[in-house]
Amino acid sequence: MSRILIVDDDRTTRHVLQGVLNGAGFSTGVAKDGVEALKALRAGRYDLLLLDVWMPRMNGLDLLARLRTRKNRPRVLVMTSDDAPETLLKAVREQAFTCVHKPVDSPVLLDTIREVLESPAVERIEVISARPEWVELVVPCTREAVDRIQPVMARLDATLDPDVRESIAYAFRELLLNAVEWGGRLDPNRTVRIACLRSKRMLMYRIADPGPGFNIDDLPHAAIGHDGSPIAHSHVREEKGLRPGGFGLLTVRAIVDELLYNEKRNEVVFVKYLDQSE
Repeated sequence: MSRILIVDDDRTTRHVLQGVLNGAGFSTGVAKDGVEALKALRAGRYDLLLLDVWMPRMNGLDLLARLRTRKNRPRVLVMTSDDAPETLLKAVREQAFTCVHKPVDSPVLLDTIREVLESPAVERIEVISARPEWVELVVPCTREAVDRIQPVMARLDATLDPDVRESIAYAFRELLLNAVEWGGRLDPNRTVRIACLRSKRMLMYRIADPGPGFNIDDLPHAAIGHDGSPIAHSHVREEKGLRPGGFGLLTVRAIVDELLYNEKRNEVVFVKYLDQSE
């Protein structure tokens, strides 16, 4: 049975979360701040921390920093209503597994907790820049790393219109998955470099992978390589044993305003222009 420590300064939140987790079969403990959490961790083993950010005495970010050098540290799922990029990215920098936005529905939280606990060994995501207008990360070439960073990156654009935010999140995920799967060959020892730049008039994402690049005219497994038939690539994917899909690049091209590749095609930039009302 997995043991989870709930660290939150709000008594009602602690009580509700404990009831939800106990009802789902987890063993739980509670702490009202980082100081109490450290005492609980010294007294017993926990597999996961559900961690609030802003608490008295010792906040969640300070606790994460204290846990950095701890042997057999538990995985950490940060829960916060703070959408400031600096807060979210500092949590990632201190090696929180991922972040969820408060309030979170119980079924969604339980699904996220199970994903965190069942995930294989956690590779380090490196934060190069955490300024709101310039975010830059180095991410291991694994699908698990994509799943970890996607919710964080989506929250960085929380002030945008929901439809715009959703479309940007889709484009980012598709291009990042292509980078880790085809460029990085799902090798956790290889990395993809991500940059997200935001100005008043645009959002720009840049993704650079370690692969040799590709020829966009030689993609039989992708819909974009079959202009005459949007489903011809499905037969190629089935023969190669690839996961269903292949519509990513075609869809991304329709969503974004600019899609640019370098000469080798192992780096891609996409741009979304913003309405001044955003």
